[in-house]
Parts: sequence; C-alpha cells; structure tokens
Amino acid sequence: QTGECRAKVTAARLPYFDGDYWPGAAEDLIYQMSQEEDGRKGNKKGMLKKTITKRALKASGQTDLSGNASKDLLLMHKLGETIHPMKEDFIMVHLQPSCTHCCMLMVSGNRWVCSQCKHFQICDKCYEAEQRREDRERHPVNFKDKHALYPVEITDIPADTRDTDEILESEFFDTRQAFLSLCQGNHYQYDTLRRAKHSSMMVLYHLHNPTAPAFVTTCNACHLDIETGQGWRCEVCPDYDVCNNCYNRDGGVNHPHKLTNHPSLADQNAQNKEARQLRVLQLRKMLDLLVHASQCRSANCQYPNCRKVKGLFRHGIQCKVRASGGCVLCKKMWYLLQLHARACKETECHVPRCRDLKEHLRRLQQQSDSRRRAAVMEMMRQRAAEVAGSSG
Repeated sequence: QTGECRAKVTAARLPYFDGDYWPGAAEDLIYQMSQEEDGRKGNKKGMLKKTITKRALKASGQTDLSGNASKDLLLMHKLGETIHPMKEDFIMVHLQPSCTHCCMLMVSGNRWVCSQCKHFQICDKCYEAEQRREDRERHPVNFKDKHALYPVEITDIPADTRDTDEILESEFFDTRQAFLSLCQGNHYQYDTLRRAKHSSMMVLYHLHNPTAPAFVTTCNACHLDIETGQGWRCEVCPDYDVCNNCYNRDGGVNHPHKLTNHPSLADQNAQNKEARQLRVLQLRKMLDLLVHASQCRSANCQYPNCRKVKGLFRHGIQCKVRASGGCVLCKKMWYLLQLHARACKETECHVPRCRDLKEHLRRLQQQSDSRRRAAVMEMMRQRAAEVAGSSG
C-alpha cells in the first residue's frame, strides 16, 4: 500500500450490506461515545490529540479536530481498533476497482495504474489533478524517483445491467442470519475452493427445491442421521423422527403417537414440483391483490376479489377475537401482510401495517446482529486468552 489516499475516510464513505458487522459495531460505538460525552466537552480536543496519533490523522485525511469532524474521526479510530484483531476473519470482495486518491469506484473511462506499485490506481479526474501537482507531491509521495502511470481502459462493465431472470422466493435468503443458520446446520464452508464449489451447489439446490429437507434429520432412538425417505415422523410431536431400522425393531410402540413414513426424494419431487409452482403463482397474485386493494377507492371495482380483500381489511379493524385469539380470517390476513412486508421496498407503502411490520422485522434483525457481534467478540477474547496462555 502506498498510503496516498487523498479523501477523508469517514463512516459515511464505507460500503456495507444489511447485516454487516461494522455498521452495527459503529452504532454501538456511537452510543458509547454519546454516553461518555457528558463531562468531557471542555477537554475533548486535548483527549483526541492524546488518543489519535499524527499518522492516523494523516491516513484518514482529517485535519480539523472540532465539532462533528472530531466525532467522526474518533469513531473511525475506535472502529479500526475493534475490527483490526479480527480482520482476517472478514471476507471483502471488490466488485469494481476504486481510485486510490478519491476512493470512488471506477466504472468508465480509464484507470491509471503504476508500473511498479501493485495496488496504486487512480481515475481520470485524479490523474489530471496529479499532473498539476509539484514533483514532491506526485506518486510516490516523498520519494525522489517518480513512477510512470499508464492508462487501462475500463471495458468489462456491461452497458445493460438489467436482470431479466425470474425472482425466486426462499426463506434462507430473507436475512443474513437465515443463510448463516443454513450453512452452519449443514457444514457449508467457503474456506477452500473445493468446499466453496460444493457449498454453492447445495445452496442452489435449496433455492430450487424449497420443499426439500434443508437440514439433516437425526433419529431420536439411535441418534444416527436419517437418509431422505428412510425414516418415520410423529404427526404430533415436533422434531420426533426415527429411522427405518429402529421403527422395524419395535414398530413404533415406544412412542405414544402415530408415526408416518417419510416420502422419498423422488416422490417428493414428483408431487411437489407442479404444486409448488402453482402455490408460488397464487401467492404472487394474492400479494398483487393486497397492494391493489390497499390503494383502490372504487366502490364497484372490477379487479377480481378486490372487494373480498377490502372486507378482510374491515374485519381486521372490527374483530374482537384477533389472530392471537384464534380468528382464522385475522390469521390469514396477518400471514399475507407479513409476506408483503418482507419483500416490500417502498418507503411510502399504503398496505396496512406495512411500515410497522418492516420496523418490527428491522428490530428483530438488529437484535440478531447484536447477539452475533457479541458472540464474535467473545470468540476473539477467548482466542486472545489462549494465545496469551500459550505464550506465557
């Protein structure tokens, strides 16, 4: 690394996906900083100078230690201290090359690369600014001999990025935690090429076969894994399964409820493929109808079943039993509303309770992420303790 970034590195510039580790860690740090702010306002500037080195100031591109700039700088410094011990455990993928100077993604024009420095590349705009600088400020900075830059045309970005593939619904991709649970439960790993290929193929299998068993079933009698189609399941008790050998040994008499045979994978595929496609089509029609009915103001609407859904809306307002009390109509309505909220991307959605449900899902995800961050921090503490113990 050349250390020639000329952009101010702030939390707002860092890319992230929902569920990433660092945004949640940053929120926790911001909360801690706000709690510590009382009583330190008069000495904050001096505290920052003692806490953050000149090298860190230069690397972040910050020179102002007043107001919001100081808070952002302190946040980035603490975030770096938090993530540094575990950086080898994070996977970061650069989808597009970024400019070393301004940190912006380069998607068109040329990228100017150095013939000697592997990780140095700048955009057209920064290259023009580079040519106007004095020799001592040009790449590499503070070196007498300057390196030549040559252009590489950016041609691998497609002009049309519209995705025309059919959208597939899968509960395993609703949240990062759901996908993590799938991988943990089935030991899907990506640390080697061989494991990554196998895991990717299995994930695709689950995506295209949503009714197939997602996790290995274990026999409650002998505790061995049950192959698909080779076991018996209780219709009353959740997660009670026995393998063929144990069932044939006692005929299921050791369990008080009736046991039914697992269908084989071939039978499941034959029975479920058409039924699944039909269910998906019906569900999409219902969700489209839900959105239409929430916006429709016509008393004589000709849209099929629009009046029925409006009737469900009215029932939900007037019902005294509610879904929690066992009302079938309310349960059906809540099921559709929850399905809609999980997929809805509209900020001003007119579907009833959509905003509340999305906020509820967001809070649940935050709680899950907080537990995951706490588990990671505990793992890092244990790892550090083991290293300290072995070195001592």
